[in-house]
Amino acid sequence: MRRVEQIRFDQLSAGYGATTIVEGITFSVKKGEKWGILGRNGAGKTTTLCAAVGIASILKGDIWLDNQSVRTLRPYQRCRMGLGFVPQGREIFPSLSVEENLIASVQGRTFPEALEVAYGLFPRLKERRRNGGGQLSGGEQQMLSVARAVVTFPSILLLDEPLEGLAPLVREELMRAIRQMGEQLGMACVLVEQYVDVVLNFCENVVVLESGSMVYCGSVEVLRREHPDILDNAIGLKKV
Repeated sequence: MRRVEQIRFDQLSAGYGATTIVEGITFSVKKGEKWGILGRNGAGKTTTLCAAVGIASILKGDIWLDNQSVRTLRPYQRCRMGLGFVPQGREIFPSLSVEENLIASVQGRTFPEALEVAYGLFPRLKERRRNGGGQLSGGEQQMLSVARAVVTFPSILLLDEPLEGLAPLVREELMRAIRQMGEQLGMACVLVEQYVDVVLNFCENVVVLESGSMVYCGSVEVLRREHPDILDNAIGLKKV
């Protein structure tokens, strides 16, 4: 199956059941770009990502992978087209070893090739490769969650609060690896994170959500320079 070069949110309204969480979300991310989504708790950040991967329902509008609507695609088909996802809460297999967790996710490469990439990004996982997922620290579990997405070799990677609950040094280590994999693999990243400074320093463009609607979409530089009021409204979020 072909690998996508772009994901486009087109007047998206999404939610769960009949409940609408986000409305009118419109932006596009091309391969190699780094986008962030900011907003207070409950603003709809996670729902936006979940609609892309098939966990939340699309109620109006659409999401496009290149020229293909995701409405007709199962979650595994979206993954095979190059859409990767790191969910909030890690969701690794605790009864499997680190290496078994990775092998279970490999797609499009041989196991040795995929493991080499994963361990190159996260040397600590190589040291712990025989340990069970449930034996890892919180930071190591998050590294494993990201590495599992990486071994699908996505062209677009969605990350939902990957730094949640991590110590500062572990946050820095994880963000270095995310930057490195973007450079090495040429993938786009869409980062949802409560740490405003991390998002603004990592991303080129951001979407700011308030009560399920977009209040800003554009470059980080313009947001900082011309819209301090919007940034001030979002600054109630965590700063590093």
